Amino acid sequence: MGQTHGTADKEVTLKNIQKLYRKFTFECPSGNLHLHEFKRIFGVNSSSTEEESAYMDNLFRSFDTNKDGKIDFMEYVAGVHMILRGKLEDKLRWSFKIYDGDGNGCLEREEVKNILQIIYTIKSHSDEDATETVDDICNRIFQLLDKNDDCEISLEEFIEGAEKDPWLMDQLQLDIRPRDWFIEKQEKMT
Repeated sequence: MGQTHGTADKEVTLKNIQKLYRKFTFECPSGNLHLHEFKRIFGVNSSSTEEESAYMDNLFRSFDTNKDGKIDFMEYVAGVHMILRGKLEDKLRWSFKIYDGDGNGCLEREEVKNILQIIYTIKSHSDEDATETVDDICNRIFQLLDKNDDCEISLEEFIEGAEKDPWLMDQLQLDIRPRDWFIEKQEKMT
């Protein structure tokens, strides 16, 4: 019984990858996806908010694992797979990369505050009951995660803290449901 489910699951994945590949090659005949194409595919344009554009910049950067300024098909599939089916620790590592704006491997207060501001602005369109400010959230995150008081959050502190505290998990997983958002954008592409 479990084997049948696993096989069907793999077939669905293969079909999805084939569909992604067709879409990718149609949108990017060069075999590479650049930031402006990435934004266009996911519906971010001149009428999008600054926060949506900034989120896409960070999302693009997280997919571009070799840091060459473009996403090849393998990077794209790896990113899609992680968002849709990744393990919790992988998703937290990905979230950490989104927060880590300068890519130095630790989070400074301004980096965290920047991403929180993007999330807060995007969420405020749909959550009018939000009472905490970005500064409040940022301060609480650092209070809970920065165990050695060096004003930086390491990847280890990030993952350990998120796994132990539901509020932190909610905040650190970007709290805008990237999986749901990604599926919605993928459905619009087809």
